[in-house]
Amino acid sequence: MSRDIDVLVLGGAGVDTIVHVPELPLPYADSHMIRPGIETRAGQTGDFVALGLHELGLRTHHLDMLGDDPEGDLVRALHRDRGIPLTAVPQPAGTKRAVNLVGPDGRRLSLYDDTRSRDADRFPERTVRELAAASRHAHVSITHPCAHALPALREAGVTLSTDLHNWDGENPYHEPFAYAADIVFVSTTALADPERTMRRVRERGRAEVVVATAGAEGAYLLAGDDLIHVPAVPPPAPVVDSNGAGDAFAAGFLFGRLAGEPLRRCALYGAVAGAHACTVPSTRAEAVSRAELVSRTAELETAAPA
Repeated sequence: MSRDIDVLVLGGAGVDTIVHVPELPLPYADSHMIRPGIETRAGQTGDFVALGLHELGLRTHHLDMLGDDPEGDLVRALHRDRGIPLTAVPQPAGTKRAVNLVGPDGRRLSLYDDTRSRDADRFPERTVRELAAASRHAHVSITHPCAHALPALREAGVTLSTDLHNWDGENPYHEPFAYAADIVFVSTTALADPERTMRRVRERGRAEVVVATAGAEGAYLLAGDDLIHVPAVPPPAPVVDSNGAGDAFAAGFLFGRLAGEPLRRCALYGAVAGAHACTVPSTRAEAVSRAELVSRTAELETAAPA
């Protein structure tokens, strides 16, 4: 069967309202005067992964549930304007949305509106199977409809990746994703023992590689018995916001992986893409280009000590 889609991205579509605050945590006060102000834009984890992959030249398709509301219109417009195919399943509860408080150093606190999702949310199985059959790879967000789509994706024979974000290594909700994926991304932020968690994912699941991102400390790869550290790379401009850095890392890594590159280069692609994302204001949805990613990675590999 023809595989016309390089990566099928499932879930993670939504809208963020960006609020720049003078510091985090924000001190209690009756009010705060803020600049540059408050702005709402489309772009959550699945949107950013899809955008990143698309900008790197991969044929990308995004599947998620969207409401018939202004937030849904923003998500549809983002995909339409960037030329990213989108299959939108009606969501009666409304399009996912969040408020991001962003500090001067680029750190953020995200507040998610939990009324916009339901335990009963599902993607039509036929839609999942048809899209999976046309895809080389599927990247799965950790949402309820994605969890129920995992068996159909596995039966379709498509390879899977997922991002567990700030999993603590204990919450059972994340385990179906962690143990079903061939490539697992996770942040070290909430992990008491990142290496132990990474090894447990490998032992209990089917992951060929587990990637733990650690911000300014870089990332860690576990593909066999050895844990490999990949240093962070200098950003090409001042850091303004960390929002979307992990999604950019995943897109860069998958770009290399699907091209058959060695794991270290895949991780370096991810690090370069993530560093670029940190220089993009949170009010914009922008990803590193393929030319810039490849050029910057080549420069770093040439400059690295033998």
